[in-house]
Amino acid sequence: MVSIIQQSAESKTRSIIDLYKSVRARTMQIVAPLEIEDYVIQTAEFMSPPRWHIGHTSWFFETLLQAHQPGYKVYSEDYLFYFNSYYEGFGARIERPKRGTRSRPTVRETVAYRTHVDEQMLGFLEAMEDKPGAATVLALVRLGLEHEMQHQELLVYDIKHLLCDQYNAPMKPAPTPAVTVEGMAEIKGGLFTLGCANQVQSPDRGSGMGVPPMIHAQDAHATLNYDFAFDNEKPAHQVFLQDYAIDRALVTNADFLEFIRDRGYQDFRWWFSEGWEVVNKEQWRAPMYWELHDGDWMIRDFSGLHPAASKGTEPVSHVSFFEASAFAKWAGKRLPTEAEWEKAACGAKQNGERTAFPWGNEAPDTAGVNLFENGLWSVAPVGAFPAGQNRYGCHQMIGDVWEWTTSDYVPYPGFKSEFDEYNDKWFVNQKILRGGSYATPQSHIRATYRNFFHAHERWMLSGFRCAKDA
Repeated sequence: MVSIIQQSAESKTRSIIDLYKSVRARTMQIVAPLEIEDYVIQTAEFMSPPRWHIGHTSWFFETLLQAHQPGYKVYSEDYLFYFNSYYEGFGARIERPKRGTRSRPTVRETVAYRTHVDEQMLGFLEAMEDKPGAATVLALVRLGLEHEMQHQELLVYDIKHLLCDQYNAPMKPAPTPAVTVEGMAEIKGGLFTLGCANQVQSPDRGSGMGVPPMIHAQDAHATLNYDFAFDNEKPAHQVFLQDYAIDRALVTNADFLEFIRDRGYQDFRWWFSEGWEVVNKEQWRAPMYWELHDGDWMIRDFSGLHPAASKGTEPVSHVSFFEASAFAKWAGKRLPTEAEWEKAACGAKQNGERTAFPWGNEAPDTAGVNLFENGLWSVAPVGAFPAGQNRYGCHQMIGDVWEWTTSDYVPYPGFKSEFDEYNDKWFVNQKILRGGSYATPQSHIRATYRNFFHAHERWMLSGFRCAKDA
């Protein structure tokens, strides 16, 4: 891959423009099957109406235009209020649980706003070549596109909660397992370099460049493709690991069904105290989207309602950290730390050399992993992507489901915030997930990517594999 540092000014700008067009188009492709009524519904406090997503991702770019395009006029002060999310530096905003309580701006008006922002952004970028501060602006646009890819995945979650099998997803047939995946991989411990080593010079935050408080361009030479990383993935640093073992396969629906049938949700011994409180308060008896029909567990997904037994080879999904931890304890194992997960995912070469992905340094493709571009709109059976395994035989560490780890979401030693109010404000009471899901775009995922959610949350595409001490 050619980095933005190595490219000519014209090539840098053209690469960003092409990426901008493709990312913005994909968001609208995701919402295309929706009816007009679907865009404005908020089914739970944790989800957002699709209309809000397509407006918020445009608001993000409008903040950039405000800061860097001379004479730019705000499209609507009301939109600045409604489409802000959690950025205190940009003033008042609607509370998240109330995003579905307003009918205005309408869907038509929101799409018109998005079109306006796109026209302004593309014109701005076309004239960007060789201008002072171009590298800073391109880095901010890249951040905005990564932000939009995050919201594309959130859109999939929210549409599933809103419609599930009523959404006319353009699904491709699911592959069949190509190999049987069993057992645990034994991995030697020792020193391991955790995190992203992409360290570059950054502009001075006090340089008066007029960047909004949320998106200071610390990483002014951020690179295209797989050279980009968020600040919470840095700096790379050494950690020491004991010898350990990690499952070659994700925990499947069949595995989890055994836990349920063994009254796992009724036995306090497997649960953290807080998790046990949630189980009883919410009356959990199975993962989210599992339904009990005449004594048999069924799973509802984008393709319909299916017996859980018929989905037995698929990775279990929509489980919380509490549920994953309870299963692991019941199975006589534990969840891996994020360092153990990352070493298994990209530190497995015979000579000790680190690789970008479990299979090597090549970018993800549809033959080796199940990401958004595969078009399955579902997890794939364990063993369906043998080309993506590591040398230990660990399968599907990238794609399918985000994998819970036991690690807390805290800053790495030496962390420096690069984007105000983006990642650093969440460093408390959340757990790390790794690896991406079937809703994650290919160009968005890295083995160092640190996703994070609260321990009780399970509306996202979350699953897990177990580990244990050697």
